[in-house]
Amino acid sequence: MQSAIQQPGSIKINVEGAYIIDHEEEDSSQGSHSSSPSSHHEGDEQTYQHHNRDIRLPNHTAVVSHVAADIGGSLAKVVYFSRENGVPESGGRLNFLSFETDKIDECIEYLRLLQAKYEKTNGTTKAADLMVMATGGGAFKFYDRIKERLGVNVVREDEMECLIKGLDFFITEIPSEVFTYNDEDPENAVEYQDPRSDVYPYLLVNIGSGVSMIKVSGPSQYQRIGGTSLGGGTLWGLLSLLTGARTFDDMLAMADKGDNTEIDLLVGDIYGEGMGYEKIGLSEKTIASSFGKVLKRKREAERRAEDGGGLSNGDVPRAEEPPAAPANADAVNLVGDGRMFKPEDISRSLLYAISNNIGQISYLQSEKHNLQRIYFGGSFIRGHTQTIHTLSFAIKFWSKGSKQAYFLRHEGYLGAVGAFMKRRPQSWGRRGSVEPVDL
Repeated sequence: MQSAIQQPGSIKINVEGAYIIDHEEEDSSQGSHSSSPSSHHEGDEQTYQHHNRDIRLPNHTAVVSHVAADIGGSLAKVVYFSRENGVPESGGRLNFLSFETDKIDECIEYLRLLQAKYEKTNGTTKAADLMVMATGGGAFKFYDRIKERLGVNVVREDEMECLIKGLDFFITEIPSEVFTYNDEDPENAVEYQDPRSDVYPYLLVNIGSGVSMIKVSGPSQYQRIGGTSLGGGTLWGLLSLLTGARTFDDMLAMADKGDNTEIDLLVGDIYGEGMGYEKIGLSEKTIASSFGKVLKRKREAERRAEDGGGLSNGDVPRAEEPPAAPANADAVNLVGDGRMFKPEDISRSLLYAISNNIGQISYLQSEKHNLQRIYFGGSFIRGHTQTIHTLSFAIKFWSKGSKQAYFLRHEGYLGAVGAFMKRRPQSWGRRGSVEPVDL
């Protein structure tokens, strides 16, 4: 056992009987779980988000002496193992957390607390034995800072390779991790998949701040074949300007309440109510132009404001005076905070615009490279129903049902899990989901 501590990865992770925990069900049945170290006092703001689905490993009893971090442009994702009930005989679980990369110091502090807990749990005085497996751009940008503050060995792993290893692990080892989505049957829209060994080839579309599209032909055979700069960072950035929302989750929550038809120009708006262009497969509800109604509605509002005695088009109030309110506020369709368009409607429209764009490019890449299975990963998705529906519908629509979109319950942690898996012996896992590596 001591040699296992000194050489992280020289143990074997036992995934037999692994299953995903739903924290809401767990809390209601057996109380709270205490695998996270205490990192703040009452009244302090929690700086991380704990993913609400840990992976239970009931048969793994050996010491795990490493943690993994995937540090991207927007988020830093952390994966670590903890013992269940503090005793080896009960097995353990994989825990998943995320931090905003702008708060990387809080992430490092959390790793330090894990380091202290590891030392206490395993009865060693050498806390430096805890190794950090790091991937993503931040593994290089913050390498010195992590190493200096923790005093541990930080191993940097290739980002693309970690993404593939993480996804392969989820596909081949974890029941009910991968799922498909079909809202034609609302009561059974989500269909979970059993682990499978016939994995390759496939297309991975990883949606983070930007988007990478990777053709995977085997465990060590992959190629980045395309992508787009219009990803999660685009949505986050534009909505922070347009709506004032502070967090990505706030933006998704607003999108849930929004009505994109107030913003987007639909096929039915062009052909008339109840009419589509069915000859080429476009229904009346198909988006013809994202944000296509905005300019027309603004011009109409400006004309009504002028007629009502407000500012003439082009007039600017003097700097020392506040802008004059239009004589008829209803005429310019102002909403609660004086905006012309509701933040919720803007959020939904922009979410659809970016998701549809990613979906169509993904289809084109899969068609070009003859790939039938398309896996969507990355923190942009976050289990959000509208996003999943849009991506799934895009693949089904453009492929005429010949290709399938797949999603994951831990979609934002592919890289972190891949980095975590790098510290393992040959034949780790039930199905040999990853090529052997030298330790």
